[in-house]
Amino acid sequence: MTFSLKSLLTVSAIALTASFATIQPAAALDDQQKKEIGDFIKEYLVEHPEVLLDAQAALEKKQDEARIAQSSQVITQNKDAIFNSKDDVAIGNPKGDITVVEFFDYNCTYCRHALGDMDKLLQQDKNVRFVLKEFPILGQDSVAASRVSSAFRLLAPEKYAEFHHKLLGSDGRASEDTAIDVATSLGVSEAAIRAEMAKAPNTAMIKATYQLATDLGVNGTPAYVIGNEMISGAVGLDAIKEKIANVRSCGKTSC
Repeated sequence: MTFSLKSLLTVSAIALTASFATIQPAAALDDQQKKEIGDFIKEYLVEHPEVLLDAQAALEKKQDEARIAQSSQVITQNKDAIFNSKDDVAIGNPKGDITVVEFFDYNCTYCRHALGDMDKLLQQDKNVRFVLKEFPILGQDSVAASRVSSAFRLLAPEKYAEFHHKLLGSDGRASEDTAIDVATSLGVSEAAIRAEMAKAPNTAMIKATYQLATDLGVNGTPAYVIGNEMISGAVGLDAIKEKIANVRSCGKTSC
């Protein structure tokens, strides 16, 4: 890459200006000097706006690295609660070399769209273990649906994946009534569901998930934990597969 003499002088001047400003506080500059420095920097940025894009990209990279470092520490400290909680159901390969954890809400529109990503991932990659972590944050209907779901899981764990599909994939708002309708359609009676809800309420489970989500920085659904990273939003199948490939390659989601 070649630089014009003007560009070279401009870069040199900015460097010298930065050095001068570091050594000499701004208060030591007179108004004329401040104006000249400001005009010089403005002219350079106008002529080279790509510098601003480079700076923005560098900032975003730094922020991503800081976010991953923070989530990685929390993941290490809470590995069992994230990947092996007795309150969660894992589908796919129970002995898969990669575990994907999804925080979801039965009334989350984006979670409904992401349901297809999970299906395709498990169809295409037979070595993935996928953990479903209920995180009801979208109102009382979501909390009520989750209570039914927890009771169903205890009564018919072998049918939970089907229950999850039918309830999350249904039209309309999930609630206690719609969740019970799904449960009864799969052969578990309403009386059994209500008895289990009374005997084993999932309040402690929800509270623990909320705390875990807070520690991880999860503020919406869906959110995923893959390897050393928490990933927010319905990022799509390709992004998830890329993270998985990186973990297999170098042990981290970003190699």
